[in-house]
Amino acid sequence: MKKWEKLPPQFRNDAVRPYYDTLSRKTGSLILKRCFDILTALILTIICIPFMLIIAVWIKCDSKGGVFFLQKRITKYGRPFRIVKFRTMVSDAEKQGTQVTVQNDSRVTKAGKFLRKCRLDELPQLFNVLKGDMTFVGTRPEVPKYVDGYTNEMYATLLMPAGITSLASIKFKDEEKLLSGADDTDEVYLHTVLPQKMAYNLEYISKFNFFYDIKLMFMTFFAVL
Repeated sequence: MKKWEKLPPQFRNDAVRPYYDTLSRKTGSLILKRCFDILTALILTIICIPFMLIIAVWIKCDSKGGVFFLQKRITKYGRPFRIVKFRTMVSDAEKQGTQVTVQNDSRVTKAGKFLRKCRLDELPQLFNVLKGDMTFVGTRPEVPKYVDGYTNEMYATLLMPAGITSLASIKFKDEEKLLSGADDTDEVYLHTVLPQKMAYNLEYISKFNFFYDIKLMFMTFFAVL
């Protein structure tokens, strides 16, 4: 953890301070969390490489465009990074709509529907974990324009690296259905869905410990099943 006075200015507010103090007292769990991330991501990468190669070939055969989807997201302390996923939408999807996906989104490819349903599009994020931009359990990384709409308290979720899964991800695994039919998807996401997700993310920060992370990983596994 950075010292309080070293945090970005927008983080140094009264709403973030209680969460910062909580995490500052859990240095051991934070170190254990990072060690677990590195070891587990390394093992899973080795195991999953053959499956990732098969998925890559499927994506190339299914639609035009690259295999991977790269997008600017925000992680710990407000630092931008490039998230890596398997491409599940048409190559120019962001030019055709919003940065969130709705149910029956026409931009999603045939292969993408299956990959999204089974969360297999997230596999390349193992490389983000190894690099340190992400962790297995933590707040899902948002695009900059949504982070710009954060309240003071929401910045507390950026005291830790962005996560592949989270309590909010489990609770909102059907997020695309919630956004379906909205007149302004971005507006609904920013002012309705995001605050609810952030309530779960802040709850996670308050409860954080290494074994709670393990519990959430098992919960994610069963939610996907």
